[in-house]
Amino acid sequence: MIKNIVFDFGGVLVDWNPRYLYKDIFKNDDAMEHFLANICTDEWNVQQDKGRLLSEGTQLLLDQFPQHHEMIKLFYDKWEVMLKGPIQENVNVLHKLKGNYKLLGLTNWSAETFPIALERFSFFKLFDGIVVSGEEKLIKPDKAIFNLLLNRYTIKAIESIFIDDNINNIKAADALGFQTIHIHNKMNLETELIKRKIL
Repeated sequence: MIKNIVFDFGGVLVDWNPRYLYKDIFKNDDAMEHFLANICTDEWNVQQDKGRLLSEGTQLLLDQFPQHHEMIKLFYDKWEVMLKGPIQENVNVLHKLKGNYKLLGLTNWSAETFPIALERFSFFKLFDGIVVSGEEKLIKPDKAIFNLLLNRYTIKAIESIFIDDNINNIKAADALGFQTIHIHNKMNLETELIKRKIL
């Protein structure tokens, strides 16, 4: 019996993308994509999600790529622009689940930037608990952060559904006994939950 629904945030409930900032900064998409693939990369950003200070991560790139000083500084100076808004259809589902299940969040997010999203989006108040990777110095798909969630909120994986848009995180949750839902463009979360008799 399912008692708990665990949500990832970025790509599931929140539309975050650095392109929302840089599309108005670069003269063309090719230059923007080169910058995001080779300088302010996903791999670099993940280290801030894992607990590295934004100032430290930024300085690392400034030392490596001084010619891109202005663009690198913008990443966290204007980070709020990357937060386009809620993914409303999934937030609507969250409201429908409230009161029937324990709602928990498990997110890879910098401890320094998460408070910005927490203040902006009122739906975060619906959660019974949230684990933020940057606060714990652990990050999905490391099973340790899943176990931390289970222990902190006294829940069982077998009684929980985990929802994420990252397939590696889904695989890690599967291995621990969670039921999982992989969010992608061709699926509808509400339909999926109805099919599973959760809604």
